[in-house]
Amino acid sequence: MTQGTLAGPLCESERCKCRDLHAPGDGGAGVPGDDAHKRFEVRMGPSPQELWLTIGGSTLYKSPERAEECFYVDLPSGDTPVELRASASEGVSAAWSIRELGAKTNSWYETFAFACGSPGVCSFDELDSTKRDLTGQKSVRDACGSVKVKGLTWDTGKAPDNLHPSELLVRLTLDVYKFQPTQPHGDATCGKGKRAAGGDAAPADGAVPDQTP
Repeated sequence: MTQGTLAGPLCESERCKCRDLHAPGDGGAGVPGDDAHKRFEVRMGPSPQELWLTIGGSTLYKSPERAEECFYVDLPSGDTPVELRASASEGVSAAWSIRELGAKTNSWYETFAFACGSPGVCSFDELDSTKRDLTGQKSVRDACGSVKVKGLTWDTGKAPDNLHPSELLVRLTLDVYKFQPTQPHGDATCGKGKRAAGGDAAPADGAVPDQTP
């Protein structure tokens, strides 16, 4: 089950509605009531299986009855550990994405995304390909946003055919910067080494990627 503090008008009790990805602005998700936190969207799926994600003291759960679930949480600046988990004896089908909402820009930033076997069943060959892709990315996944992804690793179990992981545990840390993003997602001027409002240096394009598994 989902346990923890969910945020914003799209959430009630242990459930949240998914915002329309094509809706303008915050899509109804709202912004935090203070400057010490930033709002994040966690989207789990599509997948026909159970998925789990722990973030900022909250455990988020997607049941097999729903192909996709969304959750909205507020995180402070600094490091927040994240764990993504899938489990299915004959092979997992997993997909997760994390997006940051810019309170000043009303724009969503592509903080992190991971998928294997969505659609289908994840294979070790697909995981190897994912590893190569993530190794080639910068540790700052969205140059317009204010989050750095660190320490990405994963562990797996093996299904009976030895070709598909029966367990998948992905770990990473979100380093949330204090500054608020000032350019919308996709702006060509992002990541050019400018100093953002609040005094913290914005991440620059040449950031060295963290070591992946």
